[in-house]
Amino acid sequence: MRNLLQLTLDLFDVAPPAAPRPAADPPTPKTPDFHQNPGVSSVKLTVLAPDSGVKDGPGGGLEAVALAPASFVHPRANREVLLQGARVAYAFARSRRRTIGFSVGPDGLSVRAPGWVPLGEVDAALREKSAWILRKLGEARERQAGHEAARINWADGAVLPYLGEPLRLLIDPKHPFSAAGAQLEPGALAAPGAPAQVLRVALAHTASAPQIRDAVQAWLMRQARELFRQRLDHFAPQLGVSWKKLSLSNAGTRWGSARADGSIRLNWRLVHFRLPVIDYVVVHELSHLRVMDHSPQFWDTVESVMPGYAQLRRELRKQSVTPAL
Repeated sequence: MRNLLQLTLDLFDVAPPAAPRPAADPPTPKTPDFHQNPGVSSVKLTVLAPDSGVKDGPGGGLEAVALAPASFVHPRANREVLLQGARVAYAFARSRRRTIGFSVGPDGLSVRAPGWVPLGEVDAALREKSAWILRKLGEARERQAGHEAARINWADGAVLPYLGEPLRLLIDPKHPFSAAGAQLEPGALAAPGAPAQVLRVALAHTASAPQIRDAVQAWLMRQARELFRQRLDHFAPQLGVSWKKLSLSNAGTRWGSARADGSIRLNWRLVHFRLPVIDYVVVHELSHLRVMDHSPQFWDTVESVMPGYAQLRRELRKQSVTPAL
């Protein structure tokens, strides 16, 4: 049986097995207007317009989320399918790839398939993997809602998470640390009931929201790089590996990656999480220097230095990457 299915997953998820090939491509019915008729039960949709090593992104391995019949519509959808009662309109395109590829992002489900694969085979693969697809779509929707709820108003007094605790911004044009851009103050300076941590930012009170955002992000990235180096140095000897290079990532759906040459990439936004969660991601990537897959041997390697990794993994998945910028 030819392997036609390759899933593009979120962080630390493992692709499920391939879907079987049907004998023939069933006929395509008349195109419904799914944007106007959310109750449409058709599994096929005519094309309206033409239109991913070990890579880790925000989570995987949780139990499937039970979803009521719902509608997931990609803004560039040109096909749709009914999966376990949920209508999923997705962006479909032909490509030069050799397998069917699925990816779930903020916009919804995207599918790419070789030109020689019948449309019926694409739909069969979607139905076979419906539990995974609906779970990922539900998680993406929850993350997007979390981002919207946590959107920052980049101004004096704004609050954002730092190492799992709220951090309040204080714009101070007179403070003598303009070269550093910002400085973390002791919690004793915080007012009663306010966040215990205060970050003084050396900007004028007239600074724009993008200027404040850029100054704070620059400070967060400096803290992330130093912290990541410390944690890599702490866990590498325990795992019997050596890392060679650290790079900061700005990816929206991937926490980190590792290469056999000892190069490690970590998402700087991890600095928003509490330290044990950051340590899990560090251990995860360092473990790839011993086992470059997600086999049982890999997870045994992670567990050897972090017995409680499963709970930290779930915590990472349930929270937003960072407040939307």
